[in-house]
Amino acid sequence: MAKETDKPHYSGHRARLKDRFLKRGSDSFADYELLELTLMQSIPRKDVKPLAKELIAKFGSYAEVISASTDRLLEVNGIGSSAIISLKLIEASAQRLSQSIIMNKPVLGNWEALIKHCQTNMSYKKTEQFRVIYLDRQNRIIADEVHGEGTVDHIPVYPREVIKRALELQSTAIILVHNHPSGDPTPSKDDIDMTKQIFEAGEKLGVIVHDHLIVSKSGHSSFKTMGLL
Repeated sequence: MAKETDKPHYSGHRARLKDRFLKRGSDSFADYELLELTLMQSIPRKDVKPLAKELIAKFGSYAEVISASTDRLLEVNGIGSSAIISLKLIEASAQRLSQSIIMNKPVLGNWEALIKHCQTNMSYKKTEQFRVIYLDRQNRIIADEVHGEGTVDHIPVYPREVIKRALELQSTAIILVHNHPSGDPTPSKDDIDMTKQIFEAGEKLGVIVHDHLIVSKSGHSSFKTMGLL
């Protein structure tokens, strides 16, 4: 039987970190400490504090670490498949939770939750993603679908396909959403032109465009609020 003195130097630190989390929650944790606690579950026999700090230094924050691609995470020495599964499971759980809060509910009375859902799913992506949220006559969300992925500053969007899908779902209104990896949520001329095309295509067939949201790490913009819809 191993003696008390045979325990690794970090075992007491781990126990204290877990106890603090249970008693005080995540608000008392720095980003690297929260990441350290996450990595403990998948790397049980190593002091993971240096690794947690290295990940934060490389990616910038806890959110950016769990949102990083598998390829980029594997660039960090000490990160293997088990650690990646732990990190991506947290990302998937956050996305599933944010979606469960808004699905099948009137979106206009749940607007902040909708924005948080979009930011959770899209803000930290390195390329542009275009999604459409389809609503029924009571403005309840019936589908939340990604229509395409593009480059760091461009994504092809096909207005006819967006409206065709709305008709298939018997959706009477939609909300357009895409992200700006640059961090600036200001609409570009292409964004404005594309939104106008979808609006006009929908208007002819009884599908209303409620809004077009652009999300980024620094915030979001709303076409409706800006008077562009």
